[in-house]
Amino acid sequence: MAPSKSALKRQMHALQNLGDRIAGLSPEQWRALALPEPLVDALHELGRLKAHEARRRQMQFIGKLMREVDPGPLEAQLDRWEAGTRANKAAFKAAERWRERLLAEPAAAEELLAARPGLDPAAVMPLVTEARRAPGSVAATTASRKLFRLLHESFLSAS
Repeated sequence: MAPSKSALKRQMHALQNLGDRIAGLSPEQWRALALPEPLVDALHELGRLKAHEARRRQMQFIGKLMREVDPGPLEAQLDRWEAGTRANKAAFKAAERWRERLLAEPAAAEELLAARPGLDPAAVMPLVTEARRAPGSVAATTASRKLFRLLHESFLSAS
């Protein structure tokens, strides 16, 4: 039995939504997805269009072109990229919070080293000391940035 008209419309809307997610990516990512050339051309054209109605029609056309593509692998790759972005944001925020705590609270260093046993105290403590020494100085700012990078890499490797 053929799918109902409503089911077909749901499938078409799902393909349009997937096309919309792909349209938000960069051309390098389009190449990584190995999209067919007509679809890539339609995505480039969508980026050129400014009028709402023209963009809407172009998105419908992209949805039509998406019928020729297997959506499973595309959705899986988009989900992997988005998960990586979420992990990077979470690591960034955690590194920010810990750096602020380390600079404000002397006891935070022991907490951090207990929570992150992989961190080398010999790498962390001199940076914390230097960043606290003269807030606003070039050396303190440099140490604070190095501390952030060290923390960020630590949180990224843990996720």
